[in-house]
Amino acid sequence: MSNVATSPAIELCGLTRIFAAGSDVVRALDDVTFSVAPGECVALLGVNGAGKTTLTKVLSTLLLPTSGKARIAGFDVVEQPREVRARLAAVFGGERGLYSMLTARENLEYFGMLAGVGRRDLRLRVPELLAEVGLDDAADRRVEGYSKGMKQRLHIAAGLVGDPEVLLLDEPTVGLDPTEADRLRGKIAQLVDGGMTVLLTSHYLLDVGRLAARVLLIDHGRLTHDMSLRAFAAVAGYEAAVIVSVGEGAADVVVRRAREVGGIVVAKIDGTDGDGNDHVTLLVERWQPELLVVLGQALTAVPVLDIQVRAAGLEEAFAVLTKGQSV
Repeated sequence: MSNVATSPAIELCGLTRIFAAGSDVVRALDDVTFSVAPGECVALLGVNGAGKTTLTKVLSTLLLPTSGKARIAGFDVVEQPREVRARLAAVFGGERGLYSMLTARENLEYFGMLAGVGRRDLRLRVPELLAEVGLDDAADRRVEGYSKGMKQRLHIAAGLVGDPEVLLLDEPTVGLDPTEADRLRGKIAQLVDGGMTVLLTSHYLLDVGRLAARVLLIDHGRLTHDMSLRAFAAVAGYEAAVIVSVGEGAADVVVRRAREVGGIVVAKIDGTDGDGNDHVTLLVERWQPELLVVLGQALTAVPVLDIQVRAAGLEEAFAVLTKGQSV
C-alpha cells in the first residue's frame, strides 16, 4: 500500500539532472514536471539523447537527481528508495539482465527472492508468470538457448514477479518478430487493464498506438508536450495520404488538378520509379471515402496506374514535433 491513497503513481516536480565532464555541463533533465495516475499507460517519447533513459534511471533509483522531486506511489526516490523499489519494476530488456546458465524458472525464483517474495508465494507465483508470458513449456530450459523474443518475455516476467504497482518499460518489442511483438503487446495491455501503471519508452510507435492513452515528449531534457494519443496523432495536420501512381510526365497534371479539389492540404511529387512511372502524394485534411470519387473525376483522362490510401500515422506526428531529428 502507498503512504497516500490518492497519490499519483508517478510524480515529478522540477526534476533536473546535470552531468559535468570537465568544463562541459549537460542538463540531461531540465525542470521536468508531470504526473501519471494509477492504472494509466503513458508513452515517453523523444529522439536519442533527449533524456528518456536518464529519467527512467532516476525513477528506478539508479541515479540521483541534481534537484527537484520524483515520487513513486507517494514515496520519494531519494529519501525512500527502499519503498520505491518495493513498488516499482524497470524492464530494460535486451541480452543483459538474465542469468543465461540458469533456467527461466530459476531466474524468476532468484529475482523473486531479491524482490522480497517469500518461498511459499514464489512456488505459486513463478508457474503462473511463466504461463502468462507463454514460457511454461520452456520453464526448465537454460536461458542461453532462448530466442530473443523468449528472453524479452522472461524480462517481463522477472519485472512482474514482485507484483509491482508501477512498471517502467524500455523498448519492450525491440528486435522481436511481428508475432512475438504482438503477443507481448497483448500481455502489457492486460496488465494495464488490470490496473498497473506503465511508463513506456519506445521508438516503435506501433507500441505507443496500441498501448498508451497519453504521450509525453521530451527534447534536450525538457518536457515539451503532454497530450492525449488522439491529440498527438492530430499533430500531423492531415488524416490520410493518397498515393497516386501515373504514367511518366503526368505528375504535374495530377498535382494541378488535385489542388482544385477541396480538403487536400499538400500535393507533392515523390519521384519516378524504375519503370518510369511517377508517384504523387496527396495529404487529405479530413478523410471521407467520397473524396476518391471526386478525385477520380478530377483525374479523368490522366493515365492513373494505381491509387493507395493510408491513414496518417504516429510517425508523421513524431516527425513534426521533433522536426525530423534522428531517433
